[in-house]
Amino acid sequence: MKNCVVIGGGIVGLSCAYYLLKEGHQVTILDKSNLSKGASYVNAGYLTPSHIIPLASPGMMAKGIKWMFNSSSPFYMKPRLNMDFLRWAWYFNRSSTKTNVEKAIPLIKDINLLSKDLYTSMHTSGELGDFQLEKKGLLMLYKTQKEGAHEREVAHRAKDEGLEVKELSLTELNNLQPQLSEEIKGAVHYKCDAHTSPGEIMGKLKKYLKEQGVLFKIEEEVIDFKTNDSKITSVVTNKEKYSADEVVLASGSWSQSLAKKLQLNIPIQPGKGYRINVNRATPVQLPAILMEAKVAVTPMKNFTRFAGTMELSGINTKIRKERVAAIAKAAENYYQNFQINSEEKEAAQCGLRPVSPDGLPYIGKTTKWKNITLATGHAMMGWSLGPATGKLVSEIIGEKKFSMPIDGFHPERKF
Repeated sequence: MKNCVVIGGGIVGLSCAYYLLKEGHQVTILDKSNLSKGASYVNAGYLTPSHIIPLASPGMMAKGIKWMFNSSSPFYMKPRLNMDFLRWAWYFNRSSTKTNVEKAIPLIKDINLLSKDLYTSMHTSGELGDFQLEKKGLLMLYKTQKEGAHEREVAHRAKDEGLEVKELSLTELNNLQPQLSEEIKGAVHYKCDAHTSPGEIMGKLKKYLKEQGVLFKIEEEVIDFKTNDSKITSVVTNKEKYSADEVVLASGSWSQSLAKKLQLNIPIQPGKGYRINVNRATPVQLPAILMEAKVAVTPMKNFTRFAGTMELSGINTKIRKERVAAIAKAAENYYQNFQINSEEKEAAQCGLRPVSPDGLPYIGKTTKWKNITLATGHAMMGWSLGPATGKLVSEIIGEKKFSMPIDGFHPERKF
């Protein structure tokens, strides 16, 4: 049994704790928040084997530059002279190639499928109690032939990868999801996907871990590490010092600044996403991506969530009203006779997602330190990949056979 300190209490950190606990380790979770908000609570709740194309893909940098001065655009990079951001942008541009996308596709598919299976196992085990896990798939709704053609290309590739996908006629689409705008020209249905209610699972997972003896130290900020030769001996917070046999760095968008304290270069930019909850009846029957607007729609437990945007503007939780308004407008433009009211928009929240330059997470050990494992950089797939990451981290620390190859996720890979 090892004494493991997990830095970060989002879905990735809790999943690491869950699987380390299963292996018989003692676990302490450190987080500077009170574990009630952030990206793990405001995301779309998707489990997405279909999302095989990484954010770093051909043409994305050009879009980012084009949208740089439009703060309501789906992919917004705030112009700023910050060396970490400029270095990350350089790496992102270098990674946005067809070759890198082809390397990423099987990795993204396999880790998503692994994670979906692990969510299913959590659900069927009953350990957490019942929670929403619906396997209705995901609709990609498009209004333009350009977006339709692009998504059909992705669908064909997904089929080649063995994923269950169907291109829908308008009649099939309207039977599955009535009350859509007449402007919608078609959809691709990724039957391989599933959806959940994140807040529900986070609450149940925290409760289970506490009952099983995991120690939670919340509202404590990690400020330093004590080391001896090539090992970390303890983690220092603003309140206490915690000895550790193994350390897991799963602190999301804050991982880069903590890694710097250990002389590690882990390029990450916080990608802010927003969500609007509608706690009343809506036309939404199936989860959907509103493609032109890049907005995700999810029928969650007793409410509907509209989420989206990728805002690279540094670490901050400022709510940009123009971005919230863009999400609301998209919802109104894709569904008939539906509006998001001012109170619902005022209650919008945001969360920061840790974005690596190549769209792949960092999962693994470093060469500099023997006893730290990174579990961060998941971008928009953090919720989907939480359990798989936790499982892999437990296998790394326990020196077990890996559930899948992880070389592509190495924290010290070159960009």
